Amino acid sequence: MAMKKKAFTMIELVMVIVVLGIVASIGSEIILSLYNNYLRSRTINQLESQTEIVLEQIAKRLQYRIKDSTIARKADTSFTALANSDNSYSIIEWIGYSNESLLDTPPGWSGLIDLNHASTDKTPHTLKTPDSNLSSTAATMSALTNSAIDLTAGKEAALIFETAYNATDFGWGNPNNADGSATVKVTRNTDDILTIDAADIPNDIYEHYVLAHSAYAIVPSSFNSTDFNLTLRYNYQPWLGQNYGSNGIGNSVLAEHVSLFQFKQDDTVIRLKLCLHDNNETGTGDRIAICKEKVVY
Repeated sequence: MAMKKKAFTMIELVMVIVVLGIVASIGSEIILSLYNNYLRSRTINQLESQTEIVLEQIAKRLQYRIKDSTIARKADTSFTALANSDNSYSIIEWIGYSNESLLDTPPGWSGLIDLNHASTDKTPHTLKTPDSNLSSTAATMSALTNSAIDLTAGKEAALIFETAYNATDFGWGNPNNADGSATVKVTRNTDDILTIDAADIPNDIYEHYVLAHSAYAIVPSSFNSTDFNLTLRYNYQPWLGQNYGSNGIGNSVLAEHVSLFQFKQDDTVIRLKLCLHDNNETGTGDRIAICKEKVVY
């Protein structure tokens, strides 16, 4: 008896191909969805870490600010005390006391003036600052400012007495209302005596002071209002007539693809808000954005 050979019919083959196509389509969509979720999760984690790091960098600098010197500025260079600002101000700027030279071993400057010492005198315009090591201070400041400040003539540090000032007293470069009277230019006389610039002798001398070698500014570099870089400007001295746009100052990009940077002062506390986005680097069609806030005391 003859044997019949079994085989797939055309209809069966077509049905198998159709089923395999459906399974492949569903599988590829699942794989694509899983991959896109992975990209989004990775991007969110990266943005959260980056946002936290940038806010921490800004907060660390603001921690050593001269509080009365902190201002908010607009791109047209107009400014106001930070406490009086609103969201129309995009730049925050301040003078920081020289914490690095203060922490030298032994301390570079003591922060105290001996008001009863013979060397604290307006006539030779000198100040006795006991337990200071101004040679060390000068070396540290010089290293931090690329030799711009070393406590010699023309490269004076700013001495700021610990008393109340207006923001306009710090020499912010506005000739209408900024006289710089809070920043007294000083050079090193000996390791514990400072000499005040002859044109800068203050009316009153106080017991407590800080020294400063730089001002700082956080400046948006605008591409548009929702996508810009955030830049730290440093190593410039308003008491020497400089501003954050002067040639040769320090310039460091803190963050790219920033969509929001806001700051506000409540009493003596500064609140910062920063939003970063990924510029659609995942290719999923939507920008992923992360916002964080930080408080600086």
